[in-house]
Amino acid sequence: MPSSRSLPHAALGLLSLLAVPVLAACGDDSSPAGASVGVSAKDDACVVEKTDLQAGTTTFKVKNEGSKVTEVYVYAEKDGKFTKVVSEVENIGPGTSRDLKVKLSGGTYEIACKPGQKGDGIRQKVTVAGAAASTSEDGAYDREIEVAVSAAGVTGLDGAKATKGEKIEFKLENTTDGTRTLEVLDPSGKVVEEFDVAAGKDGEAVVELAQSGTWTVKVEGGTAEVEKPLPVS
Repeated sequence: MPSSRSLPHAALGLLSLLAVPVLAACGDDSSPAGASVGVSAKDDACVVEKTDLQAGTTTFKVKNEGSKVTEVYVYAEKDGKFTKVVSEVENIGPGTSRDLKVKLSGGTYEIACKPGQKGDGIRQKVTVAGAAASTSEDGAYDREIEVAVSAAGVTGLDGAKATKGEKIEFKLENTTDGTRTLEVLDPSGKVVEEFDVAAGKDGEAVVELAQSGTWTVKVEGGTAEVEKPLPVS
């Protein structure tokens, strides 16, 4: 085989051109579709390895480096706020890892780490390059209503309201010593969702509020039975 010294100048030039795209690709800081992106969930931080992504499927590899059980959510924008849940992974214990695989279209999202599995979480914004979703594309659900039941009573339902067609995840945190039940009833009084939550556990269910009117949310069991209206306009 001839050495590079014996190759014609034209051949050497062709080799140089072929090498250029490879070198250029090494300088791209965005994460390609189908890539894995590390997420470090701490008690006071949510560190996302890459914040510039490509449209398509991305696997967020979540590691809980905090001292509390955590959960991680991907939120899309709705009405100017990042409340629309695209995907989530829950019950990640301290020192453990879980994967969150999600298909993202072009746009801006927020990754939220929630130490203690409560509240709005610690958030990191990410940008996804590529085609935007159509307006008819749905996420997993639109938002959450978090309800907590303890020996002192039930919180989280006062003042709650919704819009017709919304998909709401009702989440019940049970810190009592017995099983509690959450029911969602439509305006006619029909039970459209019901689930039990064991003592010291959390439970959730997604309900589509398909009609306007006054819905009802009940928490039953023990001495802390509560019934609250949920106006849907």
